[in-house]
Amino acid sequence: MTTTGNDPRLAPASLFARLEPKLATVQKPIQYVGGELNSTVKDWNCAETTGDGGPTVRWALMYPDAYEVGLPNQGVQILYEVLNERDWIVAERTYSVWPDMEKVLREGDEHGPIPQFTVDAHRSVRDFDFFGLSFSTELGYTNMLNALDLAGIPLHAVDRTEADPIVLSGGHASFNPEPIADFIDAAVLGDGEEIVLRISEVAREWKGEIAAGADFGERTPRDELLFRLASSGAVYVPKFYDVSYDEATGQIASVEPNRPGVPARIRKHTLMDLDAWPYPAKPLVPLAETVHERFSVEIFRGCTRGCRFCQAGMITRPVRERSINTIGDMVENGIRKSGFDEVGLLSLSSADHTEIGDVAKGLADRYEGTSVSLSLPSTRVDAFNISLANEFSRNGRRSGLTFAPEGGSERMRKVINKMVTEEDLIRTVATAYSHGWRQVKLYFMCGLPTETDDDVMQIAELAKKVIAKGREVSGHNDIRCTVSIGGFVPKPHTPFQWAAQLDHETTDARLKKLRDAVRADKRFGRAIGFRYHDGKPGMVEGLLSRGDRRVGRIIEEVWRDGGRFDGWSEHFSYDRWVTSSERALAGTGVDLEWFTTRDREYDEVLPWDHLDSGLDKDWLWGDWEDALAAAEGEDIEVEDCRWTPCYDCGVCPEMQTEIQIGPTGQKLLPLSVV
Repeated sequence: MTTTGNDPRLAPASLFARLEPKLATVQKPIQYVGGELNSTVKDWNCAETTGDGGPTVRWALMYPDAYEVGLPNQGVQILYEVLNERDWIVAERTYSVWPDMEKVLREGDEHGPIPQFTVDAHRSVRDFDFFGLSFSTELGYTNMLNALDLAGIPLHAVDRTEADPIVLSGGHASFNPEPIADFIDAAVLGDGEEIVLRISEVAREWKGEIAAGADFGERTPRDELLFRLASSGAVYVPKFYDVSYDEATGQIASVEPNRPGVPARIRKHTLMDLDAWPYPAKPLVPLAETVHERFSVEIFRGCTRGCRFCQAGMITRPVRERSINTIGDMVENGIRKSGFDEVGLLSLSSADHTEIGDVAKGLADRYEGTSVSLSLPSTRVDAFNISLANEFSRNGRRSGLTFAPEGGSERMRKVINKMVTEEDLIRTVATAYSHGWRQVKLYFMCGLPTETDDDVMQIAELAKKVIAKGREVSGHNDIRCTVSIGGFVPKPHTPFQWAAQLDHETTDARLKKLRDAVRADKRFGRAIGFRYHDGKPGMVEGLLSRGDRRVGRIIEEVWRDGGRFDGWSEHFSYDRWVTSSERALAGTGVDLEWFTTRDREYDEVLPWDHLDSGLDKDWLWGDWEDALAAAEGEDIEVEDCRWTPCYDCGVCPEMQTEIQIGPTGQKLLPLSVV
């Protein structure tokens, strides 16, 4: 972000001429080439040359993982498209480079190191006004540091100058950005479509004032922009807040603004009327194989089922549905623009859309006889019906069904407010197996609050009953059930934010005991697949998800010790994180276990308390107490407020929003196939 010195209107040279000779030396070089179908390359000075003549605002957008994971990410694709639709904004993409390409960039050529670059026009990331990173998971933090270093951007926000971009984070992990507070200039909470445009407008006005020779007094131009963003209450700027700690307990004593005009709390952004934002309208089609080879349509946003472990459901409230006609238009447009023949209808619980039956039938009618197939992600047991499943498999593609009971025992499901009984599950899978399905996948978590060994062992019993019922109703023995288990990580802005995380030794011991029990059963063992990861990555995720600013030292230590791609098992090193934690936290009175395996009390100041997701803290605490009561046998259920009166979580009045659901009474008419 050049505000002084060199002329900011001069377009930076493309780095491709320096990269191209070296592409043959790295694996999957195609991921660094760009030029995907529906990608956009704009004039560096688009506003001056083709727009209204005002300043151009420039964004480098990053999903901090490999191309194959990052390109399908809908959040980045949507922002890329929304920004580039404006004739005064340039938006390009960058992804994490693999170690072989990192070596190439650092070694460079006769001109020196080659910086982190965008895949669209191969421009240096440092030349942009904003470097925006979208974090779906906290395990991408070391990749962010690597990208900053490769780009030549100082790691620490305090060291950046007018020549550096504003480093801004978003995504679900940004609801607690404190562990990376030293490395980012700003963070955005919630939906990004509208706020990125507002930020861009503020930056454009600021750039125009700089061009006119404005004097910002005691504030540097960079601080002036950050202050304008922070004072709006829409963007969190960590440097404008001081954190103090209680030396006796190690807990946070306070988080306070350190200058006038900065609000005490920053609020999340909620996009209402999803029909007005039918993105992505021009989906990117990858050049290399990616983790999702399909076109995805988000059919609604938010969830109020009230699962206590689920951060995504809590922070995306309220529920906002897209209408059946908009869904149909997005599917038709996406297939036409991308060439994909698989369409995923996505949300946190897609079968809960009030018109999902009409959506499924309408789309199945529209594309019957074509190569287009439709799919739903994991389906709630109590939302599944065979008519819906048949519509989605009408074109002959019948993949396995995935259900997520989450808890192995009925007691645990009551604790987490996943109100699905064993009878519900057996009845649902019996219906599926009797109608021709042969494969069912069940997803569970290990390490939930109040969990015992017996709760986990109930997973094996449940899987056996599923196989037995499948054999009974189908008359076949080729029935399969895959049990997939993830470790539970307490997350901010959920009722479980106060809960102790289960240590990895106990997690691994329970999962080994479960695995051995499944394999030892001669009648059912071979029919049950068993997938799980060890508990160590979950401990690091727990450290990063509920950490405070002191955790930033650990992240930096890990990165300097070679930490990259921590979300990939072949690159993750638990020992590196433990050693780095010991070094970084020496003398602080806290350690890795302090951040993970201890309970919090109501009156403790949590690192994210000054960041407003709309959820009332008293309501969250009350729900946590209800979970503990359910563990003791009390019959407590929090209903879904879509179908019942409001239960005062606080989101709608705090955010000035409301639930937006059908039915609309509309029908999706078939299109003529050309």
